[in-house]
This record gives sequence, C-alpha cells and structure tokens, in this order.
Amino acid sequence: MIIHPVILSGGSGTRLWPLSTDERPKQFLALTGDKTMFQLTAERCRDAARFAAPIIVGNGRHADMIEEQLADLGLQPAAIILEPYARNTAPAIALAALEAGGGDALLLVMPSDHVIADSAEFLTAVSQAVPVARDGWMVTFGIRPKGPETGYGYIQMNDIPLGDSGLAAALKFVEKPELARAQDMLAQGGFVWNAGIFLMRADYYLAALGKFEPDIAAAARQAHAHGKSDGVRRAPDAQAFAASPSVSVDYAVMERADNVAVISLDCGWSDIGSWDALAETSLADPDGSVLHGEVLSNQSKNVMVRTEGMRVHLHGVDNLIVIVSGGEVVIMKRGSSQDMRAVVDAARAHDAARTD
Repeated sequence: MIIHPVILSGGSGTRLWPLSTDERPKQFLALTGDKTMFQLTAERCRDAARFAAPIIVGNGRHADMIEEQLADLGLQPAAIILEPYARNTAPAIALAALEAGGGDALLLVMPSDHVIADSAEFLTAVSQAVPVARDGWMVTFGIRPKGPETGYGYIQMNDIPLGDSGLAAALKFVEKPELARAQDMLAQGGFVWNAGIFLMRADYYLAALGKFEPDIAAAARQAHAHGKSDGVRRAPDAQAFAASPSVSVDYAVMERADNVAVISLDCGWSDIGSWDALAETSLADPDGSVLHGEVLSNQSKNVMVRTEGMRVHLHGVDNLIVIVSGGEVVIMKRGSSQDMRAVVDAARAHDAARTD
C-alpha cells in the first residue's frame, strides 16, 4: 500500500529565537547540515515505490518558502494546505486526511522540525507498522529513552505485544513530567518518548476525531469542502476553519481512543526543542564546545555559540549558550534554554513598551 506523507509545518519557532522567527521558523533553517529540517523530512519519504507525493500543512505566510525548498530537492507536493489560522495539530491532520480522500489512505504524519539521524531504522519501523495501521490501529512512534528527559512527553506501552508485529497497545500518555516522575517511569520500564509521529488510515482518524471532537471534525470538513485551490496550494475556508477548537492530536484523539498502538525505536531522534537539544545533536570540539560562525574561543569549554555576521570572542568561560542573529544577542547558561519563551516574552514586552 502506498503511504501518503503528511508534513506538519505550522510551527512558529519561538524556542530557537532569535535565529528562528515567525517569518522563518526553525524547520526552514539549515541547523544540522546543508539542508533544512523541512527538507530532510520531505526527503526521508521520497521513494516513489513506497510513498505518494507529500501533503504539506503549513502557514500561509510560508507558502513561497515551502515551494522553494521542495523545488530545491526536485520534489513536487501533492498539496500544500495553507491554514488561515493556527489551530494546532488535530484539525491540521484532519485537513490532510480529507485531502488524501478520507478513505483507507495510509497517512504518515510527521512534524517538519525534528531530526532523525538513522533514516533507515525509521523507515524499517514504518514498514513494520504498516500491517497494524492497515488493520485499523492508529500507530504512534515512541523513542526509547536515553535518560529521564523532562522536555518530552511519554507513552506507556502494554507489555503484551500485538501478535508478532513487535508493536503494543498504548496504555497511557504522560505530559512533560517533573524529573522525579521521569526517573520513576524509566525505572518502571515500558515508557517511551512521544515523537509525535503517526501512521494511520485517514478514515479511522476522521472517525475518531468525529467521536471525540465533533466540532473539530465538522470545521475541518466545512473548511475543506468550501476551500479554494491554486495549483498545488489549498486555501481552506477561513470562516469555517476559524470555528475549530485549537487542540493537539494527542489530546483530541490519541489519549482517548482504544485503538492506539506504539512502535518503539531508536533512530537518533530529537525534536530540536531548544538550543541545548541542538548542541547535543551536533559534533562538539575537543573542549566540548559547538561553534558556528566566526568565533574565537580561548580557555573556554562546553560552550555553544551560533553567530551570524558578528565575530564572538570567548575567554575563560564555560557552560554558556551564545546566540547572535538579527541584531539580537542572547546569552544563557547551558541547560537553561528551555526557558527561551521567557526571553522572547520579555523582548516583545520591551518592544511594545517602546512603541507606546
């Protein structure tokens, strides 16, 4: 069965500010190599023998960027669905499911801003999950934990497998836990990180959404039915889509349905949810530092620096994050970059006060 890749690309990119912005969020930046994370996601599923052309769901302001980055890869999308408003992942996936025909089309739903180092392992897991998804299970991909990470959600797996598939039913979803809770889950075993990647039939997803969140399902159907097309671009009806509640797919469906299965894998996954996470996926120098741009480092260690257009000098410092971009300079302790939202909020409040 041909699989329809669905790439979710509506994120605003706050956590990697100031390099990542609303106008050019992190998925469209080449943070881990020569290609952007959006391009790497699309390229992962370009085998025409296994995958249909991708369906992209993104922000209208990024339409040109999406087309340009796909063209650079020589990829033609099946559709680029441009959300008129941000309404989270549950309605976004519904639009993609309807675009795919709403029947037994098999959807591989992926965020566009994650890193998967071992694509072969990931694609093997996709193949392993296909028969289970075809039989009506909504499969979510779980990452074997490397430690008690507090920045990820967790899924508890049943210890009884589904036949000989290697998959198991999902028992419980846990939001980002406190450290003690994360340590307890790892000690207990049977928990994986929630990667936010899904393989499922369009009709089963739409049925579950209609059962648990009928307002979202109805709004998506109306927005799709009354939308407009321009080439591969799709513009859902704005008024209909605005009526949809803003709910994640986990809250709307996965945590409530009884046909959710989990496949556990280790494929070098990271959601690059902070500067610390990016540093961990990058190759460090002998001093444990990750330096990008013009950086002169002396007697410094365990420092992450990313600078654009300005030379940065380091002397006798350690365990810092230094980001220079767009006239902004951010300096934080390593290990604290999950707090970037507070930095962004303070900058916006300061700018707003200056314009009053």
